[in-house]
Amino acid sequence: MKNILDFTLEELKEWMKENGESAFRAKQIFDWIYKKEVFNFEEMKNISKALIGKLSENFYIGIPEVIDYLSSSEDGTRKILLGLGDGNIIECVIMRYKYGNSICVSTQIGCRMGCKFCASTLEGMVRNLTAGEILSEVLIGQKLLGERISNIVLMGSGEPLDNYDNVMKFLELVNADYGLNIGQRHITLSTCGLVPKIREMADKEMQVTLAISLHAVSDEKRKTIMPIANKYSISEILDACNYYIEKTGRRITFEYSLVSGVNDTKEDAKSLGRLLKGMLCHVNLIPVNEIKENEFKKSTKKDIETFLNTLKTYGVEATVRREMGSDINAACGQLRRSYIKSKGLKL
Repeated sequence: MKNILDFTLEELKEWMKENGESAFRAKQIFDWIYKKEVFNFEEMKNISKALIGKLSENFYIGIPEVIDYLSSSEDGTRKILLGLGDGNIIECVIMRYKYGNSICVSTQIGCRMGCKFCASTLEGMVRNLTAGEILSEVLIGQKLLGERISNIVLMGSGEPLDNYDNVMKFLELVNADYGLNIGQRHITLSTCGLVPKIREMADKEMQVTLAISLHAVSDEKRKTIMPIANKYSISEILDACNYYIEKTGRRITFEYSLVSGVNDTKEDAKSLGRLLKGMLCHVNLIPVNEIKENEFKKSTKKDIETFLNTLKTYGVEATVRREMGSDINAACGQLRRSYIKSKGLKL
């Protein structure tokens, strides 16, 4: 049995022809799934019983079970804990903005990158998510919310470029007009800096916004909090980013988690300003999410403001990310981890 959400329209058309059915049936089925949010073959009214039988024998619609659904009383952020068919658990977050609804999706179960401040990497990686499983987060999120999701950020659990093929197919599926038809410019992919994959993605000349988890201004300091820095230097990452800009014309976002006493000094800000001056980029300053498994603490509001203003003196565009859903542990990996531990399950 295959997850039909892993199929493109052309792939499903080909299956139809191989199984004695008209190719146009593929579009009808996808209309039910993507446009009408019907996730059961039996409920597809204009599909014959014979075809429904064939579909049921060969496919399933991989919509996960909703284990928990939390809503922030502070800002309307939604946190969804989902159970997959193999018993694994993932999570996604819906954030509500004036311009529309945005969903933060996971791309892996766990993560093997080992970034010190991230909850999703604490127990390593279990497996990659398929394109259809990533897509199912958007589908179930939209159905639960009852409103269109117009923006996607690949910033949940996992390193998207470590699951490159599945993530690229997900981007194709979610962008397709027969699917959710979410424009590439409304999608942001965050990476800790897998240089070869950044360049490979650049060659596709997509319009997806690339976000780099930087978090330090020197290789030495970055190595202490992000193991990937032992493989790719900041210089190599910036070269890849400039290549991405050259190929796509898109502005790069640099994510910088501010950790008190680690990377939040005025000198750090000056170094970052010198590093990025003149580059087509934007810096997203993030007060670090405090988790009990490490001793990292958020920078003070005064230090954050000083850091921000210092960057601006170098002509570098920067903003401080608004904290959302703090009352429901909305940071990636936190809800999944607390749920599994509460049930005495193995991570």
